[in-house]
Amino acid sequence: MIVVTGAAGFIASYLIGKLNELGFTAVVAVDDFSNAAKAPNLEGKALAAKVHRNDFLTWLEENQERVEFVFHLGARTDTAETNVALFNDLNLHYSQEVWRACTQYQLPLVYASSAATYGLGEHGYEDDTSRIPLLSPLNAYGRSKQAFDEWVLAQTAQEQAGQAPLREPLQSPFFWAGLKFFNVYGPNEYHKGRMASVVYHTFKQVSATDQMRLFRSHHKDYKDGEQMRDFVFVDDVAEVCLFLMKTRRHSGIYNMGSGKARTFYDLASGVFNAMGKKVNIDFVDTPADIRDKYQYFTEASMQKIRDIGYDAPFRTLEQGIEIYVQQYLMRGMKPF
Repeated sequence: MIVVTGAAGFIASYLIGKLNELGFTAVVAVDDFSNAAKAPNLEGKALAAKVHRNDFLTWLEENQERVEFVFHLGARTDTAETNVALFNDLNLHYSQEVWRACTQYQLPLVYASSAATYGLGEHGYEDDTSRIPLLSPLNAYGRSKQAFDEWVLAQTAQEQAGQAPLREPLQSPFFWAGLKFFNVYGPNEYHKGRMASVVYHTFKQVSATDQMRLFRSHHKDYKDGEQMRDFVFVDDVAEVCLFLMKTRRHSGIYNMGSGKARTFYDLASGVFNAMGKKVNIDFVDTPADIRDKYQYFTEASMQKIRDIGYDAPFRTLEQGIEIYVQQYLMRGMKPF
């Protein structure tokens, strides 16, 4: 069986769909299942079981011999949330328990980190392990992801140094990978509200008004609409997850982006074009309370994942938008 936590959420539910496509039907979905807006993401999916996240560790203890892989993608992801205790509980402490269980039962593990750990990017966007302690996330969400990454590296210090894992008891699974997700977009994010991608919000706004309003730049080095992010299509994210499940070698923390920064103007224009509409973009001030935490540039270095053998191309922003808009959003926002 393959376990996927956060199963009703965006990336996890899409990954389950990909697993089903490949013939993996013994999938265990772990979540709290309390958000009715997420329910369509699991409709029609082949699942061996649905397990509440509060019951998961007990379930795993009883069923660990039947489990072959764990994708821990469940997390609190609201970047505007300020409740540190909530993030510590769900993103740090719960993840530590999942890690310990996978270590105890020696189950391979892929977990969700985040590009939010990079903060303003003052130390660049290289997924070099030695740089991780230098990072300064801008919000409680990013800090919780950073705290778990640092904790993981502390558990795996001998492996990171290239030494044989001679300690007893073991402190890590035989294979593990953390993925620093950049700006992921695509089907199954419909429940995310204001935390959904700018692609989704552009489609909604253009559908209603034939116009898109982007944040005005408040940085002297960037013109309005030319703030840049690394936008990555969810199908490419799922493909990397499947690659790691297949290879199970080269444990480490990896970037998960497209490797190419693009402007918000490019993104919005791409949505207009995919909808067959004339580009009509205006600008509004960035809210004052987030201006000092606003990232003007992100771009994932993807060489590390390439170096371990992942050679599939990542979709361009235009390619991903066209698929998302024409095959999903314009067809009633159907889930994958």
